[in-house]
Amino acid sequence: MAEALHRRFDIAVAGRVLALGPQPVVMGIVNATPDSFSDGGRHLRAADALAAARQMVEDGAEILDIGGESTRPGGDMVDVQTELDRVMPALDAIAAAELGAFISIDTRHTVTADQALQSGAHILNDVEGLQGEPELADIAAAYDVPVVVMHWDRERDGGKDIVAEMKRFFDRSFDIAARAGISRGKLIVDPGFGFSKSIAENYEILRRLGELAEYGLPILSGTSRKRMIGNLLDRAMDERLAGTVATSVLAYERGAHIFRVHDVRPNRDGLRVAAACLYGPPEKE
Repeated sequence: MAEALHRRFDIAVAGRVLALGPQPVVMGIVNATPDSFSDGGRHLRAADALAAARQMVEDGAEILDIGGESTRPGGDMVDVQTELDRVMPALDAIAAAELGAFISIDTRHTVTADQALQSGAHILNDVEGLQGEPELADIAAAYDVPVVVMHWDRERDGGKDIVAEMKRFFDRSFDIAARAGISRGKLIVDPGFGFSKSIAENYEILRRLGELAEYGLPILSGTSRKRMIGNLLDRAMDERLAGTVATSVLAYERGAHIFRVHDVRPNRDGLRVAAACLYGPPEKE
């Protein structure tokens, strides 16, 4: 029964394979921003971003997600040049270090995606689900990279079933991807926890996450330190680790494959315990 939760996906990436299946994959967050809701300013210098990335890989991250624009509620949009000035030094330093992890560029801007993918990024993570800048899908197709398609629908009808509305959004995104020539086997679904959603909706999505598995695509869960945890528990930003690990484990038990987090080791530990429960512990050599 457990095997049905985590269908196996082997996604070709730059001559390598991103293997997704029963074993959870952790994506470490490297925010090269001054105003991200949780860690703004910590990784602005390339040396600091590289040090953080190196530690995340040592702690078990298999993907590093680099972003230069905060998408926190109330955050200001940045122009493309500002985003490039933030992310490219960090990306160049991390790519040159050859840490072994896949590099994801977290952007909704075509120019940033183009330069990042040309400079060594392996994955495109688009918070607007390919429904923002129309050329972004063409860039992803040209580089033949996996694309994280996140749900962020500012115009949806809040009176309708949230999962049904998400599926309508994803259907549009998948159509855009197909028209651009992006293989369906390159797509990864992200429910977009916290993006234009109420606290109740976030937990309903978490509870019903398995319904997104009907697409037959890998699922990425990103709940790390978010308000859905802080408001529920009345915890400040630096006190949300336990809640984050709980949501990661719950998402894993409902079929998620990738977990985008700030705190790699604790989430990795929690997920390893959950995986041992579902599939048995790995054999010791």
